[in-house]
Amino acid sequence: MSLNAKRTHSELSDSECNGRTKLQAANGGHFDSSDEEVSFVEEEIVEEPINNAQWQTTISKVVSSVVSIHFSQVAPFDCDSALVSEATGFVVDSELGIILTNRHVVGAGPFVGYAVFDNHEECDVIPIYRDPVHDFGFLKFDPKNIKYMQVCALELKPSLAKVGSEIRVIGNDAGEKLSILAGFISRIDRNAPDYGELTYNDFNTEYIQAAASASGGSSGSPVVNIDGHAVALQAGGSTEASTDFFLPVNRILRALNCIRAKKAVTRGTIQTQWILRPYDECRRLGLTPDREADARKQFPDRIGLLVAETVLREGPGDNKIKEGDTLISINGELIASFIQVDDILDRSVGQTIELLIQRGGKDIKVSCEVGDLHAITPSSYLEVCGATFNELSYQMARFYAIPVRGVFLSSASGSFNFDSKEKVGWIVDAIDNQETPTLETFIEVMKKVPDRKRVTVRYHHLTDQHSPHVASVYIDRHWCSEFRIYERNDTTGIWDYKNVADPLPPLPEVSHEAKFIDLSIDNKQLAKLSRSLVMVSSISPIPLDSLSAEPRKASGLVVDANQGYVVVSRRVIPHDCLDVFVTIADSVILPAEVTFLHPTQNYAVVKYDPALVLAPVETPKLSFARMKRGDKAHFIGYTHNNRLVSSDTKVTDISSLSVPSNLIPRYRATNLEAIGIDCNVSSRCNSGILADDDGTVRALWLSFLGEIQDGKEKVYLMGLDMADLKSVIDLLKEGKKPRINIVDAGFGSISVAQARIRGVPEEWISKMEQESENRLQFMNVTRVSFTNEKDKLYPGDVILCVGGKLVKEMRDLDGIVTSGEGANEEQVLEFKLVRNGKIVDLSVKTREINETSHFAIFAGCILQAPHHAVLQAMMDIPSSVYCTFRGQSSPATQYGIAATNFITHINEIETPDLDTFVKVVKTIPDNTYCKIRLVTFDNVPFAISLKTNYHYFPTAELKKDPSSGKWIENELNKTDARSD
Repeated sequence: MSLNAKRTHSELSDSECNGRTKLQAANGGHFDSSDEEVSFVEEEIVEEPINNAQWQTTISKVVSSVVSIHFSQVAPFDCDSALVSEATGFVVDSELGIILTNRHVVGAGPFVGYAVFDNHEECDVIPIYRDPVHDFGFLKFDPKNIKYMQVCALELKPSLAKVGSEIRVIGNDAGEKLSILAGFISRIDRNAPDYGELTYNDFNTEYIQAAASASGGSSGSPVVNIDGHAVALQAGGSTEASTDFFLPVNRILRALNCIRAKKAVTRGTIQTQWILRPYDECRRLGLTPDREADARKQFPDRIGLLVAETVLREGPGDNKIKEGDTLISINGELIASFIQVDDILDRSVGQTIELLIQRGGKDIKVSCEVGDLHAITPSSYLEVCGATFNELSYQMARFYAIPVRGVFLSSASGSFNFDSKEKVGWIVDAIDNQETPTLETFIEVMKKVPDRKRVTVRYHHLTDQHSPHVASVYIDRHWCSEFRIYERNDTTGIWDYKNVADPLPPLPEVSHEAKFIDLSIDNKQLAKLSRSLVMVSSISPIPLDSLSAEPRKASGLVVDANQGYVVVSRRVIPHDCLDVFVTIADSVILPAEVTFLHPTQNYAVVKYDPALVLAPVETPKLSFARMKRGDKAHFIGYTHNNRLVSSDTKVTDISSLSVPSNLIPRYRATNLEAIGIDCNVSSRCNSGILADDDGTVRALWLSFLGEIQDGKEKVYLMGLDMADLKSVIDLLKEGKKPRINIVDAGFGSISVAQARIRGVPEEWISKMEQESENRLQFMNVTRVSFTNEKDKLYPGDVILCVGGKLVKEMRDLDGIVTSGEGANEEQVLEFKLVRNGKIVDLSVKTREINETSHFAIFAGCILQAPHHAVLQAMMDIPSSVYCTFRGQSSPATQYGIAATNFITHINEIETPDLDTFVKVVKTIPDNTYCKIRLVTFDNVPFAISLKTNYHYFPTAELKKDPSSGKWIENELNKTDARSD
């Protein structure tokens, strides 16, 4: 029977809509083959009914010791991702204030949390110990903070865990405050459950098995007997059966006694993983009959012996112990359980032990020096360039029997975002052509790398040691300026940090030569268009405007080679809080700046310095005559692997449309006249151009960001006529900054039949039929953006004319393009429309859409004024403080702020705008609660209390300087919990 294993804490999902949904965390994996046959005691053992009254008395006493743990693992560390979750723990020392729970709850990395007792009193908890291997850890609280109940401790009794014993699992099951689950112990000697690779797994210990059907949130629950003693610790379960796995409390009790005595919890290792195998399997691996007889006589209740499964290279057991060796004794003591091995190793750190093993029917004695298990378990990590690194841990190395050394990338993000899908398991072998065998060496190399430099990185994945990768990375020390080492402090429970080095200034840009390869087609005019196409890429470290922070790239068209202007899809340049680069001839990478962002038509203009490249970049011939259905053209575009292709085509359709809106409002193209073509290769190209035979560019081929469906981002491919860019391009060539005022509404097309039904007079229908050339349609209003104006359009309005001109297509409703020089004069358009069957004359004010130029970071969420997509989607704006993103392990997630929420009040002080919000939160002390009133995207008000944590989640704001165009960061709340 093949089953999957799961851990049993309850992880909070990062729900984008309400922020208060809880999902059960289930990590997939498989049991070891020796554990495939599972017996259920309920069917085999018949016992006399136990007095329910006695169980009730026991449970009433136990519940006062059980706590619900609400916690955040605030940073990715080793194999653990950052998360917010809930679990269970129980008090094991009421005087010292010690709570026992699982290691995967305490985590190997930074932890912030609080405990909720049975009477709903809360108190902060700090981690004071997490075992390097076994799935347990201790949290500490101040007993004085629990004032209204008597805190009782449960006594650990490892010897009472016996097959057939009836038990109760009392904990925070499935996110509930308290659940009581019953079961019987069926096994006490199963191997540790396997949760899969690249995640935490317990090993070198027996586990207890029972059927209790525990689920998410019950991790760390006490497993108690009828007398109220804790005989085991809930750790995991099966996803396919009602089977649960409990950790014995033998080694837990020893660790607790060390902590009580203020002694170090010594942990020894010879870097060998053992597994319990039945005697029959041991015999097949070379166990002799006499050794089997001795073991069976010494340990009549045991089913087998320990067999070496993994021996780490360069470890104490390397070249001494081999996989498949059967362990007979250590220091003359016969061995049949992991508990015996742990006891000997923990007492022998730094000493030499003698092991007797059997290999191929022969006794072999080996001597090994016992190492310190804590020394090969990382207790610090490095944060630089938006990524985190730590020394490779024993936990990760043992999966692949490799030496415990190397630079482990615990968060593949920022400059080191090697793979968008695989975030865990990368090892950095060299950077900037220098080997990095240790984290210390890596730090020294990174100190000398200037900001904005592109360096070569050699790396590999733990799951594929035979395939090294080489890539170039862009060193970001300006957006991601932190270069810190965090070190665990078990006294305070906080990871202290110190700054390693300030960023070195970027190297000056130098000029390079580049050679274009013309297209391999007979038409020389078309072949030369490769000299007008460049690759535009962006690196966005901040998820602004509800858009994910990820690198994007597509080809752009050079519209002015002398000044360096390039037009590209806005999917690549969603906003200007990012770094932009222009790659010319696939040879020279140049920095660029964002010059213009069109609010509705999906294109942006960036500018590079032409003096930095010596290459025949050409300004193509541009035609501003509109394309028509049936026009022949030549398609030239870049495939997804950046290969330039071409094909003859023709225009099949010109449609009035808007890209569908997303559940979470984000930029989308609206009110377009989109060109469709008949071309097989265009569907494989996310960017390109349409040109005539003489090389005249007629349209851009752009990728349009669409809605998210089933977790995947939908992308539309369409053409945009160059005529729609004429006014902007003309101003740019004159050295002026374009400014666009638009009627901020969504439009769609309806047929003449629908227009007649809505009350459009016959004289206007006749006029439309006489003047239309491509298609018969009327434009109607589909959506109106938020505005305080009284005279405004309404959904359902049918547009007849604007400024006396008949509206036949979307482009007749284009905005008014003006120069950015001087004050922006208010523009008014005169509409004639049909509303409710009557003709109405309406003066509609246009407005300029301002891009985001100010945002704040508070409690791990990004707050900004509602961006244009939000205004497009809402009729009423509760506040100008809008949450566009929240970190997955942030206080915002833990306490219930979600993306798309509006913050209206802080501590009952109204926060109508971001400046007011920043002033208020600056006064909130660290580690204190504040009351926040919010409104959801659906206009549902609610209130929360949130506890600040400025050590891990400081408050900051970024503003764009209008004169220089640079973003200026200001950290508002600083803490003193640093080690520097």
